[in-house]
Amino acid sequence: MPLPLTKVLITTAAAVKARLLLAHGAGAGADSSFMQQLAQQLALNNVEVWRFNFAYMQRFIDTGKRSLPEKMPLLMQQFSLHADNCPTDLPLFIGGKSMGGRVASMLGQTSMLDQNSSVKAIFAFGYPFHAPKKLSWRTEHFTTLACPLFIAQGERDAFGTKAELAAMQWPKVDIHWLADGDHDYKPRVKSGLTQQQLIAAAAQFCSRNIDEILLAAK
Repeated sequence: MPLPLTKVLITTAAAVKARLLLAHGAGAGADSSFMQQLAQQLALNNVEVWRFNFAYMQRFIDTGKRSLPEKMPLLMQQFSLHADNCPTDLPLFIGGKSMGGRVASMLGQTSMLDQNSSVKAIFAFGYPFHAPKKLSWRTEHFTTLACPLFIAQGERDAFGTKAELAAMQWPKVDIHWLADGDHDYKPRVKSGLTQQQLIAAAAQFCSRNIDEILLAAK
């Protein structure tokens, strides 16, 4: 039986060039402060953002009873349903914050391409390369990506720091480092930067790559 679609929160833009279907991280939903700020910054760069909650998060919002995220195959199924439900009037990109970005990247594998053939590229905002203080990496599928994966990562992200990733590279993965940012793009006060500035920089990174992909497709 097909899963019901959860509600979509749409942030429109003045001169829309593309649509980004954006999923949340494991602990906070589509309407978290981070997701709202990111959607607003993307909209300022003419990217229309569609945010949605995975079913487990929607249940928490509706009932107040917190539960763990579903297993990856079910999360992928839910994400894919939302992608299928997007109109075809704009170029489609998918992505997410942390776990949401990981789910999106799993949908970008060659084996999934037929189901998601309209997806141009994937964007991860703080990719969870591994759990903090554990070195069980979540990058096995990076070698089987059928479309580009762009990652905006804080330099101090406990889920994958700049130092840890210095020697790593994958053909279809592009990592953009945000100065002094943690997993939520919060820099230390002494850096002179703000979370808002880093979220804006991540949105600009996303927008630049969308521009390049759309230009190359002409």
